[in-house]
Amino acid sequence: METGIIERKIQKQRSTIHLTIDHFNKRVRVEDYLGHFQECLEESLKVANEMAAEKIIFKTRKENMQELLSRGFLYEGSIDKFFLGSDCFFLVKYTRNERRNSDGWAREDRILNDVLALPLKSMLDAPPSAYQVRKAELSDSKQLAQLYGKIFEVYPTPMDDPAYVKKCIENGTVFYIYLHDGKLVSAASAEIDAFYHNAEITDCATLPEHRQYGLMKHLIARIEDYLISHEIYCIYSIARSLSFGMNAALHQYGYSYRGRLANNCYIFDKLEDMNLWVKNYT
Repeated sequence: METGIIERKIQKQRSTIHLTIDHFNKRVRVEDYLGHFQECLEESLKVANEMAAEKIIFKTRKENMQELLSRGFLYEGSIDKFFLGSDCFFLVKYTRNERRNSDGWAREDRILNDVLALPLKSMLDAPPSAYQVRKAELSDSKQLAQLYGKIFEVYPTPMDDPAYVKKCIENGTVFYIYLHDGKLVSAASAEIDAFYHNAEITDCATLPEHRQYGLMKHLIARIEDYLISHEIYCIYSIARSLSFGMNAALHQYGYSYRGRLANNCYIFDKLEDMNLWVKNYT
C-alpha cells in the first residue's frame, strides 16, 4: 500500500476541489472547494472510494453543512474564522465501524475536564537562562529530525527525515526551537495558509528531561508573535487527546476547545483521537 501524502487539485466542469490524499492515515481530507457543491461532494467520495479511505474529512462552510449531514456525515469540530473570517466545520464520514469507534473516549473526556479546570495564565514564567530560543534555520533540519525521531515512534508525517524537514522550511513552514548546551531540546512549527490568513501550530515536541520549564508555551508565544506580524490572525492546533500536557499548554495560553477528531491519525503506536483548539486575534 502507498504511504505517501498527496496534495491534489481536481478541476471539473462546474467545480474545483483541493484534496489531501493521505495513504498513511487511510483518509481523504477536503481542504477547500469552489463551485457546484454537489459535484465537489461526489468527486470527493469517488476519490475516497478509489483509495479505500477509512475516513473522509470535509472542511466545510456553514452553508454546506446540512447537505453533508443529510449524506451521513458527522460533525466533529470547528475552527472559528478559518476562511477569511468565516467559520470552518469538520464534517466526517467513516467507511469502517472500527475506525469510528474509539476505546479511549471516556478517558479522554476525563483528561479534557481536568485541563479545562486549570486557570488561564496571562504571564509565562521565564525558563532558566541556559535555554536559548530562536527561529529555526535550514541548518537545523538534522537536529529537528532527530528530536522528532526520539519523541515519536510513529508520526503522521515523516518528520524524522531531515530532507523532509528541510523541504517543510523551504516551503514556508516556520519552526521555533529551544537549545540547551547547543542541543535542540524543544520545537514547534506553524503551517501557514497565506491566502486564508490562518495557521496551524503543530509538530510540538520537547525531550522528557526538559519538560518541567514550560518551554512549549514559550514557543507557542513566539510563533504567535511571528504570525500576527505577518497578518495571520486565525491560529489553531490539533493535539493528542491523551496528552494532558499539550492540551493544558494550549488551554492555559488562551486557546478554546472546539471538538475531538476520532481516530484521526497514526501517532506513537496506534490511531489516536485529536483535540481541536482555536485562538483568534480578530
